[in-house]
Amino acid sequence: MAEKVTAYRFDRIDETLSQLNREDCAIIAGGTDVMVLHKSRRGVPPKFSKPIVFIDHLSELKQVYQTDKDLHIGACCTYTELLEHPLIPTPIKSAIKTIAAPAIRNRGTVGGNICNASPAGDMLPLLYVYNAKVLLRSVNGDRFVAISDFIQGPRRIQRLHNEIVTEIILPSVLEEGTHVIFEKVGNRNADAIAKVSFAGFMRINKERIEDIRFAFGAVGPTMIRSREIEKKLVGKTLPLADAEIDTIVAEFDKIIRPIDDQRSTAVYRKTVALNLLRYFLSLKQ
Repeated sequence: MAEKVTAYRFDRIDETLSQLNREDCAIIAGGTDVMVLHKSRRGVPPKFSKPIVFIDHLSELKQVYQTDKDLHIGACCTYTELLEHPLIPTPIKSAIKTIAAPAIRNRGTVGGNICNASPAGDMLPLLYVYNAKVLLRSVNGDRFVAISDFIQGPRRIQRLHNEIVTEIILPSVLEEGTHVIFEKVGNRNADAIAKVSFAGFMRINKERIEDIRFAFGAVGPTMIRSREIEKKLVGKTLPLADAEIDTIVAEFDKIIRPIDDQRSTAVYRKTVALNLLRYFLSLKQ
């Protein structure tokens, strides 16, 4: 006989937060990661060591809106909903199209992708270069955490047991004059876990770089980004000289430390990651 699991599904977010404050629960939004994580052998229901709280139906977690130039994305927005929303930037929509299959995109959520904290998370490189902030809510109030601080390692995040991720905020994402790219390398164009992923962000003013950011996925325990290296390109004139590009690539060569696994080799991952960086820096924006 299958073990019974206690499950909650409240109509309001305040009721949900009150329950989380009383009891440590597993949170399920789309469930595309949680169900895989807890799966058992074929034909046996998943096992959960904690009660379950469902949050995917809460309207407060499914809003997309703009304040000034900041974009607020509800944590329980599915990929399909984001793909159809007019406020979502094109680079994010391009990334979404590479995520799994339509059935997964219909269930999977951006908040779940962040909380799963996989080094190969499809959305994460873009969220890093957009300087995303995570809004967490509990009975004690709200707090904001930079995504680079929120994700601490594979499946390790800075979330207290009584908190819910309610929004992902992308500061100044709607500013003009920015160029953003996203590249994912996998066995297929979609429905595949990334071997390497890369996002690049550049804001230009009169051929000079005002701001530039890079993030690499699947080549370390978290996304790889270095603000110190990025600062070396601020103020440079485009197109960049070959020597300037070589210097930046050499700097990232020192900090990108991928592993061998069933999907790829460390040598391949590093080579592809550095080639993607070189490609982005060589673009005549």
